[in-house]
Parts: sequence; structure tokens; C-alpha cells
Amino acid sequence: MTIRRRVAAGLLAGAMLLFAAGARKLPKPGWNLFSKDQDIELGRQAAAEMEKQLVVVQDRALTDYVNRIGNRLVTRGELEKYPFSFKVVKEDSINAFALPGGPMYVHTGLVTAAENEGQLAGVLAHELAHVVLRHGTNQASKSQGIAIIATLGGALAGGGGSMLGNLAQLGIGLGANSVLMKYSRGAESDADLLGMHTMAKAGYDPLEMARFFEKLQAEAGRGNNKLVEFFSSHPNPGNRVKAVEKEIPYLPKRTYGQTEGNLSAMKQSIAKLPATPKPVQGQAAPTPKATSQPKIALSGRSQTYQGGGVSFSYPEGFEQQGNGQNGVTLAPKAGVIQGQNGATAIGYGIIAGTSQVQGGKVNLERDTQAFLQQVTQSNQGVKVEAQPQKITIGGSNAYVTTLSSESPFPNTREVDVVITVDRGSMMYYFIYISPQNDYQRFESLYQASARSIQFTQ
Repeated sequence: MTIRRRVAAGLLAGAMLLFAAGARKLPKPGWNLFSKDQDIELGRQAAAEMEKQLVVVQDRALTDYVNRIGNRLVTRGELEKYPFSFKVVKEDSINAFALPGGPMYVHTGLVTAAENEGQLAGVLAHELAHVVLRHGTNQASKSQGIAIIATLGGALAGGGGSMLGNLAQLGIGLGANSVLMKYSRGAESDADLLGMHTMAKAGYDPLEMARFFEKLQAEAGRGNNKLVEFFSSHPNPGNRVKAVEKEIPYLPKRTYGQTEGNLSAMKQSIAKLPATPKPVQGQAAPTPKATSQPKIALSGRSQTYQGGGVSFSYPEGFEQQGNGQNGVTLAPKAGVIQGQNGATAIGYGIIAGTSQVQGGKVNLERDTQAFLQQVTQSNQGVKVEAQPQKITIGGSNAYVTTLSSESPFPNTREVDVVITVDRGSMMYYFIYISPQNDYQRFESLYQASARSIQFTQ
């Protein structure tokens, strides 16, 4: 080959790389029943609740350092504009998480575990990608479908409490296993892809994100309990180093090695932080309380609910709270307690709906346990009074589990009978609720309701 040919070949190769970089399609937000503004409002409400549970670090130098990294990723990384915020929380576990709409919380354990600023920036870029791709509300939309429309419609109309409180009635809370906070492998891959492009534009080596995640995966395999929460909500999508290497031709060309401060000094600051008693992370918000317990009249007659592929009877006098095919709450007016913070508690009533399952096929034992864990995280003082027992509901395999929890009414606990039903591609759930001191009056009606359950699809 002549020199001229080599030059021409080199120019062609360079042109091909430029074309590839320019043509690269990055992930975009998926189908969503929430608007961007609703993401932001949900994040604002959720942040206010989370900060009642977290210990936010007041060290200005450390907070400013993390904010400089985060803001660089947002601006230089050319991410869509959201009201992003970055706070450091005193927590030894290795994690960071972002709420819908932009609030992000970085654990001190993550800062300590990072070997360089690029690794810390990699985790932040990954979490920022979840926000702009709107993965949390996308998953909530897919999980609860049309029930979300009623919830959002009520919030927009100014009734029915806060958006966060209304979502909690659908079983969508802030725990690590909530659909708002627990991502699929596909979502993880998309967040990696957008995150690595964000890092490259901001001057950080994208390989550092992959190396750090794979280091954490190896640590988790050796039993490091500081990583339990991270990998419970961030499943490993596969070999991340290879994924980054495959993406290199498409990445914008930058000089890597950007630093916004001295990571070693930040670690020293963390080591000097005073010990601070902190509440248990993931603890449920306080249950709204009533000043007295109402006397709910029972006629002995029943009505029929039909929707979302199921029909069942419920006591006369119960009213439908919200309207949707994927979830419904039926309760007497006096059985619904509205809290000052917008949260709502159901003291008497029936909650029915469908729950998201892994892989699109129900494993009843596994998915029942996951659902019960979600109920536990969304309610205070939950105890299992009777372990899951196999039954048949509407011709389908089912489990019935009896729980007790804090009642919104004084001087009593609450009985929560949970039925989970295997319907192949989805799991239905039914929760029958009554104060413990009044449960005998409702037991026969609730049992009749459970026996009446029929599936229409």
C-alpha cells in the first residue's frame, strides 16, 4: 500500500468513527403515565419523607465536592434539565440513589469505597441516567396501569391527598423493593449506556464506572453486607467492562482525568464525622391517626365489584376509592383516615390489584414473599400472625397470609388478611382490613368476598 493509500484509508476510518459517534442512538424515556412535572413533584414529596429517615451530612466541603461532580455531569454531560440536587447521607453501605425528578442521595460508604473520582462520578452518572430516562415512574406505570391514571387525576384535581400518599395506597412506596426504586436489567443496561456517554462528555473515563461496578459485584459475591441494598435494586446486566469497550468507538472524544477535588481528603472528612444515631432506612412513614374508632354499620348485604379482569363481592356501604382496571380500594367513608402530611390510611376496607412479577411469569411462593415484603415496608409494625397457606381462589392456586399492623384507630391493632393468586402472567392480590377489636363482625363478610372471587380474563 502506498503512503497516499494509507492516508486515504486513515481518513476513511476516521470518518466512519465520526459517523458512528454522530449516529449513535442513546436510550430515551419509555412509555409513562406520569408527566415530567409529576415526576418532579413526586420526587419533591418523596425527598421530604426520605429526609425524615436519613442523616444528611452537614460537612460543607464534602457536600460541595459531591455537588461539583454532579453538576459537572449534568452540564458537561448535556443531560436533560431537571431540578437535580445532591446530598451526602451518613450511611456505611455502598450505595447512591436518585428519586424521580432529580433528588439524589450519596452514601458516605460509597465515597469511601471509590478508588478515584471517576468511579464516584460513574455511580452518579448511572443514577442521573435513571432520572432522565424516568425509569421509576415508567415501571410504576407498567405495574399499576390504569389505576395510576385515577391516582394522578385525583392529585391534579386537588383531592385525595398527596401524590405520594395516593401511590402508597396502590402499594407503591419508597422501599428498596418498590417499583419506583428497583430497576430491571434492561433499565440497568440503559442507565449504563447513557451514563458512560455522560461521563465521557464530562471528562471522566467510562471504564471506571464499569470497573467499579464489577469490583462491587465481586465484593458482594464474597458476602460484603454493605452491598445488599445496592444489588437488590440494581441487578447486574452482564459484563460491564466489555459493554464499555464495545461502546468506545461511539463515545465522544475527550481528555479523561477530570477532578473536582481531593477524594482522599473527603474520605478523611468522612472518617472524622461524629457518630449519629439514625432511624432505620426504609422505615415507613407514620400512619395517620384517628382520634376515635367509628362504628361501621353492617347490613349483611353485599355489592359486586367488577373490573381489571376480576369480580368479587364486598359489604354494602363500602365505596370505591379511585377507579381503575389494575387496582381498587373499597372502604366505608369513616374507614379512611387522611393525615396532615397528605398520607391516607385504610382502617376498614378491601384493597385489590395486580403486582409486578419477575420475568412475566408468576412464581407464587417467590412473588408472594416479595409482595409481603413490600407491604411490610409500606406499613408500620407489621407482624406475620399466620404464615402463607395454600388455598384455591377462583379456580387458581393462591396463598392466604394473616398479618397485623398498627391501626389508625386508638387502642387496637389491625388485622390484614392478604390473598395472593397465581394468574399465570400476573399475580392478583386482595387485602382485607379491619381493626383487631372489630374483626369478628367483618370476618364472615370478608370470607364470603374471598369465596366470590372470579376471574374474567
